[in-house]
Amino acid sequence: MKLEIIATATFGLEAVVKREIENLGFKILKSEDGKITFIGDERAVVKANLWLRSADRVQIKMGEFMAYEFEDLFQQMKAIEWEQWIPVDGKFIVNGSSVKSKLSSVPACQSVAEKAIIERLKDFYSVDYFEKSGALYDIKITLLKDRVTVTLDTTGPGLHKRGYRQASVEAPIKETLAAAMIQLSFWKKDRILVDPCCGSGTIPIEAAMIGRNIAPGISREFVSEQWEAIPAHLWKEERKAAFDAIDNDIELKIYGSDINPAAVQAARANAEAAGVDDCIRFNVADVSVLRTKAIGGVMVTNPPYGERIGNTHAIDKIYEAYNRFFTENPTWSLFAVTSDKTIEKKAFGRPADRRRKLYNGRLEVCYYQFHGQKPPKKEE
Repeated sequence: MKLEIIATATFGLEAVVKREIENLGFKILKSEDGKITFIGDERAVVKANLWLRSADRVQIKMGEFMAYEFEDLFQQMKAIEWEQWIPVDGKFIVNGSSVKSKLSSVPACQSVAEKAIIERLKDFYSVDYFEKSGALYDIKITLLKDRVTVTLDTTGPGLHKRGYRQASVEAPIKETLAAAMIQLSFWKKDRILVDPCCGSGTIPIEAAMIGRNIAPGISREFVSEQWEAIPAHLWKEERKAAFDAIDNDIELKIYGSDINPAAVQAARANAEAAGVDDCIRFNVADVSVLRTKAIGGVMVTNPPYGERIGNTHAIDKIYEAYNRFFTENPTWSLFAVTSDKTIEKKAFGRPADRRRKLYNGRLEVCYYQFHGQKPPKKEE
């Protein structure tokens, strides 16, 4: 079945998600704020859920139309072929949002949309009552300037729920953002990666999963696995293919440290759950003791900042350590996400080479990129 599939994304990560979708071999229809639409089939739904690292969730686009009155909404919702997806015992729910639209009451829109779906399914299944005791079908209607987009969520809990987080610490970075930070950095599998403020280990773990080509969704379940419309053999085949694609022979040089022993303990437990504990070295250490003789390494980190954790004095000490480390190691590059706008002045004394506005949860942050000098060729 030919489908329009939407991968939703945190604002600022659309280009990363688009590149991931293209690498899976799917044709992009359009890229907009917060979502990328592409063409696929039922197998594409499975592959996208298993492999997308930086997207928030995967949705099937069921319809798009203009609606100025509730009757427009009802008739257009009823015209969608819901029986192709929802069985007679399907547990379907309708969520919605409305921005700058004549139909501004979200509860009323949800009620009308649900009634339309019920009427369609009643006619098809010749029943008057739905127990909704089966698999979950989460339908979303989004109204923007009177245009209604109708989607069916295939993911369930967001894609950042990898399944490996056994233990956490205060204010952890989202796994999807950590994966995007890695992909936007200079890090390659043959380079050293260091996170000196690793917390519960999310950035080093995501790097190791990328390095070993481990599908981020390989160890979790998705709501659409229970659907009759997506054959179970597709999930079995794609999971087997994902396991076969793992590179267990590659040697990675990934290091994580934190001043908090509990955080390091959590990081080790999470890395073990993710299956990458053998290729990350975690240590309890203060940033100020960081030293290296390596050339051309990459530091990717989420240092503490005011809105998250930490205090001004402690953060200044971290920036002093960054300044010393990168002065001593000019071929190293720093990639840091923070809401603290003083990092450029205090850590480097110069503007970042690139900046990108992102969101860590609902908090607006900036991804600062400080590029090191090009390392000399190995033969030199």
